[in-house]
Amino acid sequence: MTDAQSRDAENVPDPRASESKPVTDVGFAYFLGRRVLAPLARVAYRPRIEGRQNVPRTGAVIFAANHLSFIDSFAIPMAAPRPVQFLAKSSYFDGPGFKGWLSRQIFLGLGANPVERGAGQAALDALDQQKRMLEAGKAIALYPEGTRSLDGRLYKGRTGVAFLALQTGAPVVPVGLIGTNEAMPVGTKFPRTKPRVTIRFGEPLDLSAHGPASSGRARRAATDELMAAIHALSEQELAGTYNEVPAHGAIERIKRVLPHERL
Repeated sequence: MTDAQSRDAENVPDPRASESKPVTDVGFAYFLGRRVLAPLARVAYRPRIEGRQNVPRTGAVIFAANHLSFIDSFAIPMAAPRPVQFLAKSSYFDGPGFKGWLSRQIFLGLGANPVERGAGQAALDALDQQKRMLEAGKAIALYPEGTRSLDGRLYKGRTGVAFLALQTGAPVVPVGLIGTNEAMPVGTKFPRTKPRVTIRFGEPLDLSAHGPASSGRARRAATDELMAAIHALSEQELAGTYNEVPAHGAIERIKRVLPHERL
């Protein structure tokens, strides 16, 4: 088996892919949002921010949070003591007309980078893009659950965050978000000022003791440690399963039953 075939079998991105793609840095829109909009939002919404002293001020770091609401991606950059970047689906950046321009500026102002959403190669490309950000010393934010929890429970973590941490050596800061689903429930257009949202930054985790990034067992154990830390901060009920849409078709249902790694 070739090296490329081995990586495909384990769903691991090719490390050589990072050599040809430059990292997109934050621009003026981001610093405008951080210097002007974030302080205004803290005044208007009065979030409770705990544990800011736990966040490393320099070097690569991964913020790994539970995911309850669309505004989670606003809450973390607003509360963090350093610039944070994350990936957002490309449709937020390529819309037409004024509405498309406004959406693009808002997400650039949050420190977002466009990515094609999906499984398979799209998921591997996203991991590679995040890896390059970490190698450039950036702070990135990720949701190990993969998507928002619609029932408020904390779902099992996917191993992509652990893979990035083990491969790059970046510390992981667990984040517990509380009340964002009540401040902006699904279907609402604007966040409410009540109840107050809580953002808790935990102590950084060094996941390297679990083993190399190439080990599926190490990725799973590191993910479980991370999710336990997020659970302690968010105080959510545990779902005990992955947050996935219902399977369509017999092949997809069979695949869900068979053991396989979720990135």
